[in-house]
Amino acid sequence: MKRIGILSDTHGTFDDTLRDFFKEVDEIWHAGDIGSLELADRIAAFKPLRAVSGNIDGGLTRRVYPAFLSFDCEGVRVLMTHIGGYPRRYDPRAVAKIQELHPKLFIAGHSHILKVVYDPVYDLLHVNPGAAGQYGLHKVRTAVRLVIDGTEMRDMEVGEWQRG
Repeated sequence: MKRIGILSDTHGTFDDTLRDFFKEVDEIWHAGDIGSLELADRIAAFKPLRAVSGNIDGGLTRRVYPAFLSFDCEGVRVLMTHIGGYPRRYDPRAVAKIQELHPKLFIAGHSHILKVVYDPVYDLLHVNPGAAGQYGLHKVRTAVRLVIDGTEMRDMEVGEWQRG
């Protein structure tokens, strides 16, 4: 069993609010627009980090963190990217990866809009954790926690905080 924290679009922010929300997780997964390699290092010093780069991330961050990341957690195949789209409106690069890798959990950021939806076409759970940072069009910061236990994904929780 693993407790996972999922966030995106931090744009340089990883504050006490996020640390408190993620204090009990085993790993943090970041779906891009980290903000800097230094911020990624700070998150990784707090909890083990898996991350992808986003469109605002510079060259150093892109060299360390790929555009797509696929891995297995417990018995769940995970695919993560920054610009992925949504079921029936996926980015073409995301569709190609989904068809190739057959993930059960697809994580994407970029929109700054929290959305969790089951995709029956590809039999996967799509999670966009919204935006956890202070910058962007969103008014509410969001992040997600869940438990992966074998092949089961459960106990999802959403954190919401006013931008300050």
